Amino acid sequence: MAANPRKILVTCALPYANGSIHLGHMLEHVQADIWVRYQRLRGNEVHFICADDAHGTPIMLKAQQMGMEPEQMIAEVSKEHQTDFAGFDISFDNYHSTHSDENRELASFVYTQLKEKGFITSRTISQLFDPEKEMFLPDRFVKGTCPKCKTDDQYGDNCDNCGETYSPTDLINPKSAVSGATPVMKDSEHFFFDLPQFEGMLKEWTKSGALQDETANKMQEWFESGLQQWDISRDAPYFGFEIPGETGKYFYVWLDAPIGYMGSFKNLCDKRDDLDFDEFWKKDSTTELYHFIGKDIVYFHSLFWPAMLDGADLRKPNNVFVHGYVTVNGAKMSKSKGTFIKAGTYLQHLDPECLRYYYAAKLNSRIDDLDLNLEDFTQRVNSDVVNKIVNLASRNAGFIAKRFEGKLSANFAEPELYAEFVGAADRIAELFETREYSRAIREITALADKANQYVDEKAPWVVAKQEGKDQELQEICSVGINLFRVLMTYLKPVMPNLAERTEGFLNETLTWEGIAQPLTDHEVTKFKALFNRIDPKHVEAMVETSKADAAAEMAAKEQAEAATKGPLDEEPIEAEIEFDDFAKVDMRIAKIVSCEEVPKANKLLKFQLDIGGEMRQVFSGIKSAYTPEELIGKHTVMVANLKPRKMKFGMSEGMILAAGPGGKDLWILEPHEGAQPGMRVM
Repeated sequence: MAANPRKILVTCALPYANGSIHLGHMLEHVQADIWVRYQRLRGNEVHFICADDAHGTPIMLKAQQMGMEPEQMIAEVSKEHQTDFAGFDISFDNYHSTHSDENRELASFVYTQLKEKGFITSRTISQLFDPEKEMFLPDRFVKGTCPKCKTDDQYGDNCDNCGETYSPTDLINPKSAVSGATPVMKDSEHFFFDLPQFEGMLKEWTKSGALQDETANKMQEWFESGLQQWDISRDAPYFGFEIPGETGKYFYVWLDAPIGYMGSFKNLCDKRDDLDFDEFWKKDSTTELYHFIGKDIVYFHSLFWPAMLDGADLRKPNNVFVHGYVTVNGAKMSKSKGTFIKAGTYLQHLDPECLRYYYAAKLNSRIDDLDLNLEDFTQRVNSDVVNKIVNLASRNAGFIAKRFEGKLSANFAEPELYAEFVGAADRIAELFETREYSRAIREITALADKANQYVDEKAPWVVAKQEGKDQELQEICSVGINLFRVLMTYLKPVMPNLAERTEGFLNETLTWEGIAQPLTDHEVTKFKALFNRIDPKHVEAMVETSKADAAAEMAAKEQAEAATKGPLDEEPIEAEIEFDDFAKVDMRIAKIVSCEEVPKANKLLKFQLDIGGEMRQVFSGIKSAYTPEELIGKHTVMVANLKPRKMKFGMSEGMILAAGPGGKDLWILEPHEGAQPGMRVM
């Protein structure tokens, strides 16, 4: 334990509870976990927490599309998220949800404090309103024609084609992305957090060293353009917490999301007797608070969040550590190319510690994007971890086991070389502390090169064949194993599983202080393979799985949108797919046995299809072009191997193929005479 251990609370940004964790998310969680594990290795008291961000309109709408209550959906997503993080050995002390009693109480407390001190105002604003769904529309749920370049089907806040930003009221021919209805303007009272009152405090905090230079510079731009009051309320229907004392008014998701850090820690404190919530959150706290976040949410964490905390007489973060995005093979992650890789997909094919190491080898303290080049990833891990570090143990351990019954030499033959390795500890420690992981990895691999050079020069395999050289052989191999021990201690925050297997081999727990002296006259266990090389075939299989998942997701997404007339709040999937992916689609002739309208659905028809002795229930959004009566008895084509999808109106077990511009001009595919149910379409 450190002489005066620091008390540190560390958080990662809260993943949104409407989609899976992908390798972009994992960059942040790996970066934070390495830092946390390093601090623990140095004897500091660290509490590492996270939670799912579970509120907002996208959550509410997606749950509707899936035919379930939001609470059920966020519970299922949370389980998946926690499984993925555990798979990558992210060492959270607590993982919670913003939809919790703790968060409700704390959000209400912060809001009440701000209101009592005059930091909350209200005024009537006009917003676009969906008359069919009877809900106000967030910007991303309005689509129309860009007012600048005239590109159709653009979101209400910016144009993907020309990059123009605008208000949703500027769109030409705006439509609700939820129902397709034309929105109308409607007045509503909203509540605002008076951010401009905190400008002086924020300017001072910015200069305190609490932010990276890039973030501090960005804040200066925001100060120059002028801080604005922040709308913190949303109208019903909304999935979130109702504002105390108000009816039909809810906290905007970004108010209670960062308070979720506090809620998760409160939940942890309630489970343990040795933790005091106030000690970590009171205004004059001597504990430390650090947030690891992506650059897309800097605005909220460097302006609103510290201002909210200050206004509520709570402590501000010591620092907000911001990282960049992940690209794959030099480009934005792509679902059609198979480079939009989910954490769970990666774990099906590869060792999580390979990614942990590769991210560490490329991470620094700046807000740079990180490229996951899959070929370089394979070569780097195999070269550094297998050839340089693990090989150092394997090429010495066999002799110790066979010739010396697992016993290291009593005399350590290379004290100066060992001192050089141990002497790097302070330098490497500083690099971990300042999140300069790539430089730390370079230091460690440079030492590994020296260790392997020593073994090459001493050539124990030659000495082993010489008479009377047993002591020299034992000493050479003991030095090699001790140098490996030092390297693995330095790598313990990065590769905890490899470190654990190393501890089993060395028969000791690796500690930062423990490497000061080498192991002498010490018995190690029989050496077993500690780490496997990356097989490029496994990387290829991961990419192919991602492609197939994307194709299935595309089909399911289209079904869901047809069922509910709304988008899923997920990243867009490119239209093109590889031929091999298309070949996986199983298209069959189907006879329409029955067809009926779906109550309360404008576009859907419900079908019972015969595909050759097997009945399938399918929902299809072609009601605008057909009546049920004119379809019964016809033959059509359906996708038969689409994963069944639970929808609001029931289970859909396939997809009917149709073509046309839409509306009444939509036609199902009708095979030629002689086609029988169940026949494959080639």
